[in-house]
Amino acid sequence: MGKLQDKVAVITGGVSGIGAATARLFVSEGAKVVLVDLNEEKGQAVEAELKALNAEALFVQADITNEEQVQHVFSQTVSTFGRVDIVFNNAGIGVTKPTEEITYAEWRKTVGVDLDGVFLVAHSALKEFLKNGSGVLVNTASMYGWVGAPGNAAYNAAKGGVINLTRSLGLEYADRNIRVNALCPGFIDTPIIPAEIKNDLSSITPMKRLGKAEEMAKAVLFMASDDSSFMTGNTLTVDGGFTAQ
Repeated sequence: MGKLQDKVAVITGGVSGIGAATARLFVSEGAKVVLVDLNEEKGQAVEAELKALNAEALFVQADITNEEQVQHVFSQTVSTFGRVDIVFNNAGIGVTKPTEEITYAEWRKTVGVDLDGVFLVAHSALKEFLKNGSGVLVNTASMYGWVGAPGNAAYNAAKGGVINLTRSLGLEYADRNIRVNALCPGFIDTPIIPAEIKNDLSSITPMKRLGKAEEMAKAVLFMASDDSSFMTGNTLTVDGGFTAQ
């Protein structure tokens, strides 16, 4: 029996990087997985990959900043698998440039995905958890929710918001068998990081390397499973020592 045996998990941003690694780990632990992303081609490929492992998987294309599309994700999940037990609220984007050069549209897009979208997914997830009488929500924040970084004003603001949203929801639902925690990754070797800056990011990380998506997935599994049964409203920072400096 896996740690997530027969649990139904929704993973946003689920077709690459940390999301895809988490989906693979979750199905190996017995979960049924719903992959949510805008990228239909990758989504169908990862769905097929998981099904080839005899896992139960479903890809749903959706924009997490669109309330109706988010609601459709959850109705489709319930229609297919009957319930929602775990949500990994992982979709996110970033913009890096001097703040005086950021357009308001770029600010709104970043905060729209990284904070508003996280709220919309949480909003629908909590409704399903309340129907079930239980549930686990794991939000993806960032070490940049704890520390500032020049040229990352929008991302810093949004991820700081995710951390405090996590605290708020963790407290609000603590007595209703619903746990809410957040993952705060450091620099992770995923397609979102340009190849030309990977060495620089490794050099400023105390462990002198980038993290792996699979390492983040293991942290998410901890928070999603009963291994963290007395943990809520909290964060797990997995950053190679960066924020300890």
